[in-house]
Amino acid sequence: MKKVAIAGATGAVGRQMLECIRERNLPVEVKLLASARSKGKVIDGLVVEELTPDSFQGVDYVLGACENDVTKRWMPWAQEAGCVVVDNSSAFRLDDNVPLVVPEINADDIDRHNGIIANPNCSTIIALVGCDALKKEFGLKRMIVTTMQAVSGAGVKGIADLENQVKGEDVPFQAFPYQIAYNLIPQIGDFDEFGISKEEWKMQNEGRKIWHEPELLVNCTCVRVPVMRSHSESITLECETEVDVARAREVLKQAAGVQLKDDPQNRVYPMPLDTTDQDDVFVGRIRKDLTDPEGKTLQVFVCGDQIRKGAATNAVQILEKLLEKAE
Repeated sequence: MKKVAIAGATGAVGRQMLECIRERNLPVEVKLLASARSKGKVIDGLVVEELTPDSFQGVDYVLGACENDVTKRWMPWAQEAGCVVVDNSSAFRLDDNVPLVVPEINADDIDRHNGIIANPNCSTIIALVGCDALKKEFGLKRMIVTTMQAVSGAGVKGIADLENQVKGEDVPFQAFPYQIAYNLIPQIGDFDEFGISKEEWKMQNEGRKIWHEPELLVNCTCVRVPVMRSHSESITLECETEVDVARAREVLKQAAGVQLKDDPQNRVYPMPLDTTDQDDVFVGRIRKDLTDPEGKTLQVFVCGDQIRKGAATNAVQILEKLLEKAE
């Protein structure tokens, strides 16, 4: 039986990785790793061990759920032990020697790994899963995205900020520069000299890499919203051929990892509450852009659980592919 270690097992993504492994009944032995302060904690019957240079001996695969600096510290230990790592941090996503994978889209890229496979950013995964079938059907020249990202994307401190502020508790902000309750903050990550945030660059660069479209035009605005869990995204797709809404619905019905929620007259459309704690990306509000005289522009609205499909589930799906290839 293969042995899998989860590095960063006590965080929200690490815990969800374990839950996904259990849900999918993967034939693996799991080892939980975290910092020294978490040593001895018990999660779902497993005792958390301290992450040390010797932690990866006898381990076949590692699911990484740590911040970049921590990941870079333990990655050499895992490589020296001969592990294959599926890493959820952004540390290696744009490394030319590291495949960046969404299994529904580019599973074949897994085959060219050199010991590391990167898990994309949560918003990138949700957008691309929701739009991949449309790209295949109509081609894609340009993508304009506005994200509405839940506070849980900022971890437990983001959740605490929203909970405390809704209760009216006068406590210092932990995750965000401004009040998030009853507010929107159009900043996720630091801005560069062009006024583009780190999160916005992730969408542009990661989407190009996953789709193998280095010239794809992508523009993104990322916004933090007072929602606990599940990200939403308003997306404009400028396609290569004329779009047809009925055909768009048909291809989305057949798309892997997608649920079509598109009956606006009956108030059926994607919402974050409905996607919470499940793995599919919901797509709806499908319509032509009436300002495009050529009829080549499509607008959609997508929602997805950023802790599951946007992080943990995607990593576990990559692990499943690795296990299949190892049989």
